[in-house]
Amino acid sequence: MSGGVDSAVAAARAVDAGHDVVGVHLALSRMPGTLRTGSRGCCTIEDSMDAQRAASVLGIPYYVWDFSARFKEDVVDDFVAEYQAGRTPNPCMRCNERIKFAALLEKALALGFDAVATGHYASIVTGSDGSRELHRAAA
Repeated sequence: MSGGVDSAVAAARAVDAGHDVVGVHLALSRMPGTLRTGSRGCCTIEDSMDAQRAASVLGIPYYVWDFSARFKEDVVDDFVAEYQAGRTPNPCMRCNERIKFAALLEKALALGFDAVATGHYASIVTGSDGSRELHRAAA
């Protein structure tokens, strides 16, 4: 849970559907000097508190998973290398791909979770029989 509306709604819908839901927030830095505050966008201290409040309202367990080492390796170090090579990397795109999707799913499955719902880039598709499915949205 990022602390934003999309992940909170994804969690609420999963709870409403009768699933066993666990709220997880990803800690991407261990260095206090890199923790942002007061800025609304991504990865702030307030975001973590918002996620915790949403989990509390939903009555679900809430955990913070430390992904700081993986974030540094897969996002920060990659950003620096790409920038030094004269390219213009997009760290948010790398984070979504490598951390918020791949690493999150990897850890969740290793811990015995059946699925991950993030609220990222999703669309609901209605089948010919009237059933509704959650799909990855077109890029």
